[in-house]
Parts: sequence; structure tokens; C-alpha cells
Amino acid sequence: MVEQVELNRLYWHSRRGMLELDVLLVPFVKDVYPHLDQADRDLYVRLLECEDQDMFGWFMERNESQDPELQRMVRMILDRVQPK
Repeated sequence: MVEQVELNRLYWHSRRGMLELDVLLVPFVKDVYPHLDQADRDLYVRLLECEDQDMFGWFMERNESQDPELQRMVRMILDRVQPK
């Protein structure tokens, strides 16, 4: 169970001030993050430590993270909003 304090903190860290990132990250942290296992929660926190411009490129699929685990989290977030 994820504590509300942790969710609130992550909600504010997920608001990046760049609309393209906000529309992906904020709903993800609200709807999906509470259901992730601890390893994926830690990975999401690591993703939030990345630079906005790097994340923008990954989410717009202009390039990929050199870290395969971070790229897996990016893919998880994108799969949530992109129809297959």
C-alpha cells in the first residue's frame, strides 16, 4: 500500500512544467503508480530524477534512454496512452 504522503510528493515531482510531460506523468502517478511493485516504484522515482529534455526526447520517441530499465518505464508509460 502506497502512503498518501508519498503519492502527494510524487504528484508534485511529476508536474514538470512541460505540458507534454505533465499529461503523461501526472495521470500515471495517480492511476498506475499505486499498483506497481516496489522495484517499478523505485524505477519511476529514478525516472523523475532525469532531465526534462531527456525525458521529452524519450516520450516523443525521438531517442531512447541508454538505461534499459529506464526505457522500460518510459515504454510502460507510453503504452498506457498509445493504442496498439
